[in-house]
Amino acid sequence: MKKIQMTTPIVEMDGDEMTRILWKMIKDELILPFVDLKSEYYDLGLPNRDKTNDQVTIDSARAAVKYGVAVKCATITPNAQRMDEYHLHKMWKSPNGTIRSIMDGTVFRAPITIPSIHPIVKNWEKPITIARHAYGDVYKSVEIRAEEAGTAKLVFEGKSGKTQEVKIHDFDGPGVIQGMHNTDKSIRSFAHSCFKFAVDTKQDLWFATKDTISKTYDARFRQIFQEVYDKEYKEQFEQLGITYFYTLIDDAVARVMRSKGGFIWACKNYDGDVMSDMLSTAFGSLAMMTSVLVSPEGKYEYEAAHGTVTRHYYRYLKGEETSTNPMATIFAWSGALRKRGEMDGIPELQHFGDALEAACFDTLNEGIATKDLVHLMEGVEAKQVNSADFIAAIRERLEKRLKA
Repeated sequence: MKKIQMTTPIVEMDGDEMTRILWKMIKDELILPFVDLKSEYYDLGLPNRDKTNDQVTIDSARAAVKYGVAVKCATITPNAQRMDEYHLHKMWKSPNGTIRSIMDGTVFRAPITIPSIHPIVKNWEKPITIARHAYGDVYKSVEIRAEEAGTAKLVFEGKSGKTQEVKIHDFDGPGVIQGMHNTDKSIRSFAHSCFKFAVDTKQDLWFATKDTISKTYDARFRQIFQEVYDKEYKEQFEQLGITYFYTLIDDAVARVMRSKGGFIWACKNYDGDVMSDMLSTAFGSLAMMTSVLVSPEGKYEYEAAHGTVTRHYYRYLKGEETSTNPMATIFAWSGALRKRGEMDGIPELQHFGDALEAACFDTLNEGIATKDLVHLMEGVEAKQVNSADFIAAIRERLEKRLKA
């Protein structure tokens, strides 16, 4: 079988732990035998990020902007325990946060659904897509550990010389302080991305924050969304018969649980992080969710929405067999290759992305699945296999589809 040729590289961002192991397996079994892969490789594994003072993360994000398509493996965001485990020089920030800040886009996450797995929420009939703001908030926050009593203040020094100052808190003992920010520019880009995606997919758009409590920060999100909608998208929404509405985040959660699905739920950065995990689990598994970062200029970064599967990695290091679900990582590759084919005018590459996803569905629909899915499947005789055998089963079905 002649390999599919590429013209422009995709940016390949390798990662950590069990997902790094799966990354290589997916490339070796499902990509390289069929595609003459052109990629610009960046090792975002935690040891290399530490070695390069995290410059590798910045370089990879800039490359994604340059080439327009990237695919990313799951990575560790270190905490105190990881500092000790990896002997780090610094507690590096989330690589996803760094990449999202540089690309300044929106993360769209949607569950991968199959007929044999029904959502835990019984009235959900269609997938729910999370649109997650990809800049700022807690992911770009700064923090102080106050070791004694004192006063914390929030100060803004304007270029004009004007200064704004508010007291945060009078501490009578030790505590912690956090400062977050966002920009009108990024919020506006977020709004445009959400409205454009809703128009493209002909889905209702919900947006939720907590502006009753955060009367300046969250309220600014609401104001900008309404301005952008009224000025540029209201007429298109009405013509398509789709709806945009704003509500409080707690009301949105209640509405989502009672809904039938089939809409886009736009969330601020942290809310989108948490709610996408909730939705993916409710629809089946954390490993059954697609995730793509889309910049305002139309640059794309595909990734898995889940973490590095640490528990399975420790078992792997002991030589024990694991049954880790690679679906989200496979779909990151298929999405990136399909988008590369679309942007470069290579229909064979687009077809390959479609065929790879179809082969995954063929495998699952025959009941061949990893441990996390077996107990969820209904109407098929489910058989648990390890990760290597699952990927091998996908390859067998992929070869059939490509030869058809």
